[in-house]
Amino acid sequence: MNQPLAYVHPQAKVAKNVVIEPFVNIEKNVEIGEGTWIGSNVTIMEGARIGKNCKVFPGAVISAIPQDLKFDGEDTLVKIGDNVTVREFVTINRGTKANNETVIGNNCLLMAYVHIAHDCIIGNNVILANAATLAGHITIDDYAIIGGMTAVHQFVQVGAHSFLSGGCLVRKDVPPFTKGAREPLSYVGINSVGLRRRGFSNERINAIQDIYRTIYLKDYNVTQATAIIEADVPATPDRDEILTFIQKSTRGLMKGYGRLERK
Repeated sequence: MNQPLAYVHPQAKVAKNVVIEPFVNIEKNVEIGEGTWIGSNVTIMEGARIGKNCKVFPGAVISAIPQDLKFDGEDTLVKIGDNVTVREFVTINRGTKANNETVIGNNCLLMAYVHIAHDCIIGNNVILANAATLAGHITIDDYAIIGGMTAVHQFVQVGAHSFLSGGCLVRKDVPPFTKGAREPLSYVGINSVGLRRRGFSNERINAIQDIYRTIYLKDYNVTQATAIIEADVPATPDRDEILTFIQKSTRGLMKGYGRLERK
């Protein structure tokens, strides 16, 4: 349902039951899926792909060109999954030729004033609290929660089921299932509350905790700790996810609280 006071480019592909409020601007090369609501004063620019049953609140700007001086006008995208809530004044930039797209998965909540820069990959069921800011090329895995006013450095990866406290400066990779807080960002335990909410058994949570005790609380560097875990801890999907994350880390892991950062 298009409001007469909204502008929808004739080449935009908008499902019939999408609700578009007054003063919305939708440019060409945009696709919006069924059941989505677009609040007033939203701007959706070229290259946006928005899924089904999303809610985009007033003032949001989706698929603006990257804030990257290397961007040369290439055709790139923002892809947003189904059941995503984009609150007031969120900004999501489209990709560059590096990855060609910025991606937000299904069932995500992006609270007011969140910024997601070019080429970020956001998984499913991710929550970014108010004014969380992501630089370019960041990966946030499924079920991660980023606290309000947290700033994440470019190329950082945040693992699945992790939790970052509000106001963090995230310069290092955050392993899956962990909690990060303080300055500089430090490991402060595993995200046991979040894991229980998602149906993890106590046995499974305890096994994850034991792995991170070896990594963060004993007198080993990361290389030594991972070798011990590979040798002594039976293979499980959780163990393998942790080890794979560490092996693929390019920025190094967040430090352990109260200890010098180890390499």
